[in-house]
Amino acid sequence: MDMQSPVVQQAIGYLQQAQAIALDWLTSPAAWSQFALLAVAFAAAWFANRALTPALRRVLTPEAAAQTIFARARRFALMLLPLMLPLLAYAFTALGEEATRAAFGADAVIAFGKRVFLFVAARRLVRDILTDPFLKLLGRYVLIPVAALYVVGLLGPTIAYLDGLTVNLGNITFSAMALIRGAIAGGLLFWLGRWSNTQSSDYIRRQEDMRPATRELAAKAVEIAIFGVAFLLLMNIMGISLSTLAVIGGAIGVGLGFGLQKIASNFISGIILLLEGQATVGDFVELDGGQSGTIVKMTARATILETFDGRWVVVPNEDFIITRVINYSDAGSANRYEAPFSVSYDTDINKVPAIVEAAVASHKDVLSEPYPPDCELRAFGDSGIEFAVEFWVNGIDDGPNKYTSDVLFLIWNALRDNGIEIPFPQRVVEIKNPAAAQLPVEVAARAS
Repeated sequence: MDMQSPVVQQAIGYLQQAQAIALDWLTSPAAWSQFALLAVAFAAAWFANRALTPALRRVLTPEAAAQTIFARARRFALMLLPLMLPLLAYAFTALGEEATRAAFGADAVIAFGKRVFLFVAARRLVRDILTDPFLKLLGRYVLIPVAALYVVGLLGPTIAYLDGLTVNLGNITFSAMALIRGAIAGGLLFWLGRWSNTQSSDYIRRQEDMRPATRELAAKAVEIAIFGVAFLLLMNIMGISLSTLAVIGGAIGVGLGFGLQKIASNFISGIILLLEGQATVGDFVELDGGQSGTIVKMTARATILETFDGRWVVVPNEDFIITRVINYSDAGSANRYEAPFSVSYDTDINKVPAIVEAAVASHKDVLSEPYPPDCELRAFGDSGIEFAVEFWVNGIDDGPNKYTSDVLFLIWNALRDNGIEIPFPQRVVEIKNPAAAQLPVEVAARAS
């Protein structure tokens, strides 16, 4: 054994110690009494769980449509019912622990049984209750192994061994346990931060009394505050003094000056957009580069546009500051469109404006303010007299809205009902070869 590594020697020592404990339990009347107490405690917990679970389900199950805080709390408590059996067994075992210690002067078996019940509770929590992928992963690879080590009494030695392993990062020294603790705490903190940010953002965006830009700015401020607090807590958990962050801050400053200046520019541009409120979620915008769509999300780095064909376009926030942006929505302002059409030269054009304006004004979405429909004479074309009617609507003529198409239908029906002809293209053919005038039309056309 002297030639083996210290880790192997320590593992063999633990195995020998476990073997000795098992033999002692098997030959000790006090141990058998504690095993009997564990069996009684588990049986009592099983009967209590079977009796209480139906009643608790009836009490905790809210109405299907209820969305109050109390209803959500009841649903959460209902999710925890699978933990009742192992926790009841743990509680009943704890009640008999003092009596066993007084009667036999030992409680090692009882303590082991309590740890087993906690392990079962942890396993049920991960298997039956946790649904979030990150929490389930953390429970499977962190909580259950820690509970298993706790059951066999190796959690303390494992922590001591990891505390003895050190990792050097420049002038900062970490123990392996500190890194593991930081990774676990960081994952939990930032998951909690993400969940809190989602809940707070949803609450803020439901406040219809606030301007859209104000809601987005408030949601962004809450997000920065939540993750800032999570970062500071993580530094405290890992034992890193905030004064050491000055060096990191200097490195970040250098990075911002070189490789991260675009990210910083987009971040600041996003804050300016939210403060000014010139473009916010729900607006339909068009940029100089040709990108157009409805703003569906504004992040720290970019603004996401959704086109009417379902594509998402990620536009850096800086583009909204340094380029020309056309905002067609502007928090519900009206937009003007026009529909061109032509009439025959045989038409009394003095009647056309009144007929067309009345027809277009009958559309339910066409506004009378700021201006009613206005029919204008545009040109005397090759095939007919060209008109266009201008009209105002609250919305974008794309996607679900078909304002121009509807107006053209109205114009067609109005002109047809009044006997006004919409001309088709006409051409005048002049034949310059007199000899070709005596030929059939097809031949004359080829000759000319």
